[in-house]
Amino acid sequence: MNTANPTLSNAARAGILLILALVMLATRINHFGALPDASWAVFFIAGFYLRGSARWAFPLLMALAVLIDFFVITGQGISFWSHYCVSPAYWFLVPSYAVLWIGGSLLRNRYAGLHVRELGLLMVSAVVATSVCYLISNGSFYWISANVPVHGFAGWMENLGNWYVPYLRTTLTYVGTAAALHVLAVHALRWLPVQAGHAAHHSNR
Repeated sequence: MNTANPTLSNAARAGILLILALVMLATRINHFGALPDASWAVFFIAGFYLRGSARWAFPLLMALAVLIDFFVITGQGISFWSHYCVSPAYWFLVPSYAVLWIGGSLLRNRYAGLHVRELGLLMVSAVVATSVCYLISNGSFYWISANVPVHGFAGWMENLGNWYVPYLRTTLTYVGTAAALHVLAVHALRWLPVQAGHAAHHSNR
């Protein structure tokens, strides 16, 4: 396997999708719990590892996100469609999350190994993708949702700034954790063949 830009097997892709789905399931059930919602980071990371599989992987993750929201809301005895966060703007989560996926995919397309350049690309792509995602999701809710009684540009700017830093910080924290695990995995892939070679050398002596 090329550790600089590896081609993942179907089994590896399925395994990564399962892990990301479990992370989203564990964190999305309570947006402001001890573990903040990792959904935004999940779509960005999925775009990196599952680039080329968007036709089946993105809809699966999107459906999971909606199902989690549905069961959490209805589990509180509230009708899904009457919840504060659910309005016509709710469906703008699709393009919002698609931006995150594209951001991860573009990063993967330019990934050439463990270099300082890649760290810079990671930061830029994650910040830009998260910012555009936030702009779409926040803007659609503010301008379309009937739960916002008064609309105005000044009010939107204030609303836009209220949650931007927390969402960005949470996403970057999860993406940074995934990047650290990626580095460990790449080093392990390089180390294992070396150890196997040493073992074969000693066994032939």
